[in-house]
Amino acid sequence: MNQSNFWLLAFRQVTWAVLVSAVLFFLQLNWGCQSSDKRFRIGFSQRTLTDTWRKSMLASMNQELSFHPDVEFIVKDAQGQSNTQIQQIQELLDQRVDLLIVSPNAAQPITPVVERAYQLGIPVIVLDRRTASDQYTAYVGADNVEVGRTAGQYANALLKGSGNVIEIGESPGSSADIDRHRGFSQILKAHPGLRLIKKLEGDWDRRSFADELTQLIQKTPNVQLIFAQNDRTALKAHQVCQQLGIGQRIKIIGVDGLPGKNEGIDLVDRGILDATVLYPTGGKEAIRTALAILEKQPFRRENRLLTTLVDSTNVRIMKLQNEKVIEQQTDIDRQNRNLENLTKTYTSQQNTLYITFACLIVVLLLGGWALYLFRSKQAAYLTLEKQNEEIRNQKNQIEAMSQQARQATEEKLRFYSYISHEFNTPLSLILIPTEDLLAKKQVGGHELRNNLSLVQKNAYRLLRLVDQMLDLRKTDAGKQRLQASEQDLIAFVRDIIGDFQRKAERQRIDLQLLTSYPKLPVWIDTEKLDKVLFNLLSNAFKYTPKGGLIHVRIDVVAGQARIQVIDNGEGMTPDEKHHAFDLFYSGSQPFNLAKGIGLAMSQEFIQLHRGDIDVVSEKGRGTTFTILLPLGSEHLDETERTGLVSRYRPFIEAEVATEEPPMPLSAGRSAGTLLIIEDNDDLRTFLVNRLGAEFDVIAETTAEAGWERILETIPDLILSDIMLPGMDGMQLTQRIKTDWRTSHIPVVLLTAKNQMEQQIEGTRAGADLYLTKPFNSTYLLETLRTTLANRRKQQQRFATDSLPSGENKQDRKFLNDLTALIEKNIGDSTFGVEKLSREMGVSRVQLYRKVQALLDKNVMDYLTEIRLKKAKQLLRDSAKTMSEIAEQTGFSSPTYFTTFFKQHTGKTPSEYRRSQVNA
Repeated sequence: MNQSNFWLLAFRQVTWAVLVSAVLFFLQLNWGCQSSDKRFRIGFSQRTLTDTWRKSMLASMNQELSFHPDVEFIVKDAQGQSNTQIQQIQELLDQRVDLLIVSPNAAQPITPVVERAYQLGIPVIVLDRRTASDQYTAYVGADNVEVGRTAGQYANALLKGSGNVIEIGESPGSSADIDRHRGFSQILKAHPGLRLIKKLEGDWDRRSFADELTQLIQKTPNVQLIFAQNDRTALKAHQVCQQLGIGQRIKIIGVDGLPGKNEGIDLVDRGILDATVLYPTGGKEAIRTALAILEKQPFRRENRLLTTLVDSTNVRIMKLQNEKVIEQQTDIDRQNRNLENLTKTYTSQQNTLYITFACLIVVLLLGGWALYLFRSKQAAYLTLEKQNEEIRNQKNQIEAMSQQARQATEEKLRFYSYISHEFNTPLSLILIPTEDLLAKKQVGGHELRNNLSLVQKNAYRLLRLVDQMLDLRKTDAGKQRLQASEQDLIAFVRDIIGDFQRKAERQRIDLQLLTSYPKLPVWIDTEKLDKVLFNLLSNAFKYTPKGGLIHVRIDVVAGQARIQVIDNGEGMTPDEKHHAFDLFYSGSQPFNLAKGIGLAMSQEFIQLHRGDIDVVSEKGRGTTFTILLPLGSEHLDETERTGLVSRYRPFIEAEVATEEPPMPLSAGRSAGTLLIIEDNDDLRTFLVNRLGAEFDVIAETTAEAGWERILETIPDLILSDIMLPGMDGMQLTQRIKTDWRTSHIPVVLLTAKNQMEQQIEGTRAGADLYLTKPFNSTYLLETLRTTLANRRKQQQRFATDSLPSGENKQDRKFLNDLTALIEKNIGDSTFGVEKLSREMGVSRVQLYRKVQALLDKNVMDYLTEIRLKKAKQLLRDSAKTMSEIAEQTGFSSPTYFTTFFKQHTGKTPSEYRRSQVNA
């Protein structure tokens, strides 16, 4: 065995010994802790703890419990209130006591809660006084009927069978009061010479019976004896007798017989009471019965405590016995305290010993452990550091991958949302013209050529989109392969630029090829490089304004052919430039296939050539794409040098061959003004041509420009796409519907998003209709007609003041404010449109347009209508003169009022008033 193994074995043995010792130590501690745990919880509800008898009961209970430290004793003092005692008993039940001891304040009120405890399976011991039910586990207490009989028999002996007696009871309604009175009455009935004059209520701790007793003795001077159902009441009765001067004549019997000053035994010994019936508290017996029940031992259900009479013949013996018991109990309590102190000292010393032993073992263990660590800490430290570094790297990689995955997922979702828009637009421009041609019986040659050109152009556009999606699928599957051949790069690029030349001429863009090389042979895949250059040139034309420049420069740098596509267009933001070649990135702009998939696929195709592509751009200062292609063929595999030549020309021709049809200016129509907001030039042009025959059409490409045109013209109807650059159609609709100047204008949303969620979102934004692409142009036209017709019906409802609750709240508020302002100033003859527009906070033109759109009448007509309504109401409901009515309705003179009223109603004001009276 080598030294390392020896130390390791020794360390294991020491560790095992320490573990065994520690386990034993903690078991000992746990045993000590467990020995002090409480096994049982006993709840005690006492009617009151203010009198000595009940304090003696609690003291005797605690004395018995001192022999059972494993019992938790919970005491509740009801202070003589039955409601309080019921609540306290319920609290004990909620605390889940194992057994309940109840000394009832009154029998009837306490019975239900005691029965509920008994029915819940909790043992219940009724102590001293009974409840009104037999649903309890055990009863402990003296026989109160026997107490009454004992008092009655002693009264008969004192009075020798003849005399007047007064009884003073316990708490009214308690079982003790009822039973003691019954036993006392039984004896009196057996001796006719004894007469019970009256029974007084003796609830000593609540009310005084002194006045009633005084009056009773004065009315009946030959009272010989008073029976008080407790010694405290008996003492008060003696004090009343003393005040009346008959303290020596009247015999007094009490109940309880407690030791102590001014208690029953002391009062008998001092001659204040003639006798007291000894009534045991039953505290010890209750605890003993409770423990027997909890420990599943035999017990008696009815525990009747013995009573006896204490008078002058045995009072001294009883007093000495009680004093001796108290002295012995005091000694027991002192010995228990000493025993507890010794136990605590023993336990403390034992624990100290265990702790010292454990500390010694730990010190030995730590010494051995320190020696072991000293030899191995360097290697462990290095290993741990290496593992931590690996964990940190893995964590960073996981976080980066998670972030990338989350971002990629979001971008893909946005990509597939926009791709549906990209497909639905050319589909709409194929289906709509085709349906229009099929619906017409005769078609002119020019219209036929334009519609077929539009169909062809968008069919090629759709084919190009499908081709790009297939390229994307091949790239994702890793199936893109290079098919290179040696080509003259100068001639190849010049040929592609020539295809874009007509488009450059139409847009007055300076398109040039700049190179000093007459010929430059390069191994390229003509189809893939054709798509790359087409994407770059298409982007350049898309973002370069008319009159700009697009230059393609070719040269050789560091053994590589360099192709640069340079424009002076709108350029990119730093974030857009950073993500220019990300497949699913679109930035803050709507997704565009040429800029999204196109650039991503361009980078993929250039990398297949073992080349590189980069972009330099600045917002507002143009963009430069740079392509680097290796010269020669050594960088290509044998399978990639196929010599095949293919072109992308059909797509380019489709893109540039179709001439954009001119956008005719539509003449004014009676149907109203229609504002079209659509960023696709072809679709916008088609909608203008198709709808211009019926509407005065205004067209805009962005929501921002559309909003300015809305405020300028206040159109009758708005047709807007949702997918717009900048502010989208949803945001525009919400702005229209929340601005009182435009809230009345119907909005029809046109979009490729046909899911129910998008339609719900459009409706929430306030859109009146939601049409999805591709759509039927006839259906669109009928929809616009119906929308305007519904708008006119709404104008009529506004005019007749019968607007439904579901109509636009902004419009209703506007009309309410307008009407209130007119009514407020109706008596001002100078109040007109100028003052009304100032008060409303709008221009005169905007006020005219808004009122005309809502009510189909001008402001002056509406003002006149309100004045006439007011005048009619005054003529019908008041006796005012024509001068007064003319003044109150804003007419400058009664004559003008009469003339104006007759012009609009066909009657003079007087004739109208007479007609109303006769009616």
